[in-house]
Amino acid sequence: MRVAMLTGGGDCPGLNAVMRAIVRKGERQFGDELIGFLDGWRGVLDGESRPLDVEAMRGTLPRGGTILGSSRTNPFKIDGGVEQCRASLERVGLDALIAIGGDDTLGVADKLHELGIPVVGVPKTIDNDLSATEQTFGFDTAVQIATEAIDRLHTTAESHHRVIVVEVMGRHAGHIALWSGIAGGATMILIPEEPFALDAVCEALVKRHALGNFASIVVVAEGATSIEGSMATVSGEVDAFGHVRLGGIGQTLAEQIEARTGFETRMTILGHVQRGGTPTAFDRVLATRFGIAAIDAVHDGAFGTMMALQSGQIVRVPIRDAVGQPKLVDPALYHGVAEVFFAG
Repeated sequence: MRVAMLTGGGDCPGLNAVMRAIVRKGERQFGDELIGFLDGWRGVLDGESRPLDVEAMRGTLPRGGTILGSSRTNPFKIDGGVEQCRASLERVGLDALIAIGGDDTLGVADKLHELGIPVVGVPKTIDNDLSATEQTFGFDTAVQIATEAIDRLHTTAESHHRVIVVEVMGRHAGHIALWSGIAGGATMILIPEEPFALDAVCEALVKRHALGNFASIVVVAEGATSIEGSMATVSGEVDAFGHVRLGGIGQTLAEQIEARTGFETRMTILGHVQRGGTPTAFDRVLATRFGIAAIDAVHDGAFGTMMALQSGQIVRVPIRDAVGQPKLVDPALYHGVAEVFFAG
């Protein structure tokens, strides 16, 4: 078979591990010819691709990012884009396409499948907010990076008797904030699922300092909102999938905390540091399992499905089950575990 793959949306540790696994089993066990479209759906639109074989993928297992490049191109927002995609895929004589991405990339894949294009999906997002799968690769790495940052910030907060606000990624779901906040011993964790009252946050910090704890770490997801306000954005511009660029909640929160409490407060935005670098061992293994399962699904003709982790096993689910509605934080983990340690 002639099989292509692409990586769309934000880059993510483990993408290369997925492709390496697809290529290894596809070439060595099935005798497939494999190619990769460059820069996500843009490469499909423009017909830009490169051959992929075992030799090309050597050394990529621990490498972050994606050797194919990525973009947030949406063919359904471009005049004639769908027809361009279909023509491009027919021109290279593909038998199947494996789309590796998050909600937006897989949303396009699902629509193309409905139009008769043979597509298989692999879930990718550091935010861990895709439905139908318990975990996505890249999430474990992002949590580890954020936790290490929080560990380091504890010492400087303690040295200067400061409050430090740490802003992490998480547009609609606060998985990174919650997991890294718990693991890093944060004083408070603010997530999109639970709008916060600024007065209550400040009161808790004052109470903590009154007990002699003169250093606090507040972890906040970029999409978190206060009861009094709305999401902080960098600008009013949106991407091809209608997403505004978030950013600024950490700065706003730090300014308000200092103004209301009098405590010296600093802010750190981890930003793209969370996406970069070497994937953890867990993410390398999960990505490899997803890649193996994806090429198996292609040869079984299981098009329109996405690989998912459920109860420790890799299973196939309809792509449509994974997109559209984000997987939110488990309230029991937030209220039953994280809140126990708030402002302690």
